Amino acid sequence: MPDNPHDPGRDGEQPFLHDLTCLLAAPMQAWTSADGSIAAGAGAQGVYLGDTRIVSELSVRSDGWSVAHLATDEGLPQRQELRAVVRRGGAIIDPEILLLRERAITGEALTESITLVNASRSPVTVSLVVHLAPDATPMDVVKAGGRPAGTVRLTDQGWSTEDERVSVRLATDGACRHDDLGFDVSWHLTAPPGGTAGGTWSLAAVDTGAVVIAPRTRDVAAAVGRVTVPEGREYDLGRLLRRAFNDLDGLQLALPELPGARFMGAGAPWFLTLFGRDSIIAASLLLPVAPQIAHGTLAALALLQGTTDELATGEAPGKIVHELRRDVTHHVGGNERFLLPPRYYGTVDATPLWISLLHDAWRAGMPQDDLVALAPNLDAAVDWLRAAVAADPRGFLAYHDPAGRGLANQGWKDSGDAIRWADGSLAAGPIALCEVQGYAARAARQAAELFEALGRDGAAELRSWADKIAARFREAFWVTDRATGGRYPAMALDAQGRAVDGMSSSMGHLLGTGILDPDEQRMVVDCLMDPAMFSGFGIRTVSTTNGGYWPMRYHAGAVWPHDTAIIIDGMLADGFAEEARTVAEGLLAAAASFDWRLPELFAGVARDESARAIPYPAACHPQAWSAAAAVVVALALSGSVGEDARSVRLAGRR
Repeated sequence: MPDNPHDPGRDGEQPFLHDLTCLLAAPMQAWTSADGSIAAGAGAQGVYLGDTRIVSELSVRSDGWSVAHLATDEGLPQRQELRAVVRRGGAIIDPEILLLRERAITGEALTESITLVNASRSPVTVSLVVHLAPDATPMDVVKAGGRPAGTVRLTDQGWSTEDERVSVRLATDGACRHDDLGFDVSWHLTAPPGGTAGGTWSLAAVDTGAVVIAPRTRDVAAAVGRVTVPEGREYDLGRLLRRAFNDLDGLQLALPELPGARFMGAGAPWFLTLFGRDSIIAASLLLPVAPQIAHGTLAALALLQGTTDELATGEAPGKIVHELRRDVTHHVGGNERFLLPPRYYGTVDATPLWISLLHDAWRAGMPQDDLVALAPNLDAAVDWLRAAVAADPRGFLAYHDPAGRGLANQGWKDSGDAIRWADGSLAAGPIALCEVQGYAARAARQAAELFEALGRDGAAELRSWADKIAARFREAFWVTDRATGGRYPAMALDAQGRAVDGMSSSMGHLLGTGILDPDEQRMVVDCLMDPAMFSGFGIRTVSTTNGGYWPMRYHAGAVWPHDTAIIIDGMLADGFAEEARTVAEGLLAAAASFDWRLPELFAGVARDESARAIPYPAACHPQAWSAAAAVVVALALSGSVGEDARSVRLAGRR
């Protein structure tokens, strides 16, 4: 395996995120403690541009005065207000001097406005110092709990990384000096009785090697008005929707080559870039209210679609990319250790999901000219899908990592310990996931419809191909629960073609794909609604009966909001409205536990064990597909999203 100059080794621990606040306008983000400070060596805390941390310390102090934090109003993800009391001894009953700090972030800059508010009858003079420590540590090193790495070159106006690709300019109306420890910005503020005094500082950052950039506009938050909130649900559902749509504005990105084509960065802080699967699913969930994101996602991924066979990157002609980074990323987690190239194609499901998003966007009103422009990419995606199935001796869409340097698992549950037998032991690959066969059959049928819309041959053959996948699936994947005698689809097939009998949320993704008959749909829904799978807050990734189950295991016990939302969507598509409503109510209750921001995942602890959903402490937030899940929750609870939601969201899902 090639060496990485910033290899953090195995000694670090992935930082927790659940108690941090986030200021976000992709590709820039700031992670702080509740009082707005960034402490040296405090895990994920820092200011980031793309995949580089540019500030590792941020604090405010005052000589002779104490500054006591009161509250943080996060407001929009791009704005934040911090309130503190400033005092200097004495028997003061009512705090009369406040320090207000208003922060704003864009895709290229972080700005802070400081205001000293004096409610006393005498003038007050306070000396303030804001300390900033420059940094150049790569994101993957921070994520792995590694030590700060990367050389910073200081100037009077700011700093840059050693290769000068990332540069930061500090501007202020205060006095500024720097030394080896960083920059100190100071003010001598005098506020008159009943008056104010203040100052400002800002950081403007540029990454000349960026592979993703800030979008030209951020308008998804305005689309919240298209979502129907039933009477009496403004407090819970309305708050979830507003928080979600504001977060989605902050997560938007574009490619430098296609600045007008917007897509969702997968999540903050670690995944703030283009991810094939994640960005497609987020765009699909948002399609009824923000179709421009689907159009941009399709175009961006089409630009990066594979054109050649390359073992190291997983690229193949027609294949949709998994992950886009500026540099090679080094991952360490548990017993896993691997490198991913900057453009990595290790995903088995992004290509059929891209076909489905194209179909659904067309059904939702995409102009015919746009469909025609993407027709060559559709052809290539269909060719890859059929070739990949033909290459598998079992006749399914499967994956493995022949290079031995990438992801061992290449579905959405992509951690190394995700695919488990009922006894908790791990399955050996090549793996054929159950949900991916549903994606493949649906994509083939939808591609057939697109072929007909484009006036080309091959539709009947594609439908026949999908039918054969479904028939093979019915023969190979269905297993019997030894305890109850109930039938359900296995999680996967292993290298020997054996059905991996772990009971998992993956079966829920088969709903709405057309691969299940009505009786099979009913069996899947009943299985998912069992308390062993439905925690009361959401659908667990695996059943509590699994030998490897643990409520805080990433892909083997936790609840993922997007996973649950896809299941709700499938329930609605197949006519299980009551069950969909019950699960949606659970997800809404979970959102209340996280200040109405659904995180990447949370613990699979049952609702009758804890009145609040329990955080998974390393979960990203906001996460695009978790935020987009709010649309499906609204649909399940209200029956409509916009004027034609049911026809857009549910039609053509087979």
